[in-house]
Amino acid sequence: MSAGIRKILAVVMFTAFGTVGASNLLGQGHVVSTADLHSELVKSAATRQGNLAKVKNFLSSEPARKALKSAKIDEKQVEKAVPYLSDAELARLAARTDKVQQDIAAGVLSNQQLTYIVIALATAVLVILIVKA
Repeated sequence: MSAGIRKILAVVMFTAFGTVGASNLLGQGHVVSTADLHSELVKSAATRQGNLAKVKNFLSSEPARKALKSAKIDEKQVEKAVPYLSDAELARLAARTDKVQQDIAAGVLSNQQLTYIVIALATAVLVILIVKA
């Protein structure tokens, strides 16, 4: 057999076996059902919305607004930046704001400590967005 015929046979065999393999793959079910995928997306969106609400509520609280104002940080700019955080960054920020609010409620933080924490959180939000840009 000549080299040209061998190449043609190889292409034909590859195409035939490749098609059979692809049809076998197409016949199999999905690893994750669309219902499961939809459920996870809804859950993820709800978690994100909850985290956004926590952070926005904290930033709009009187102590946080005073702290931002004293540091000459535009609270509106920070509030506008929060939705652009990734899910992981937003979750970390929401956890930190929860901790700060618990400490405020328990009377653990002084006004100066609260001011420093709010400034640090706001700065973190702005820096994360600057780095992403």
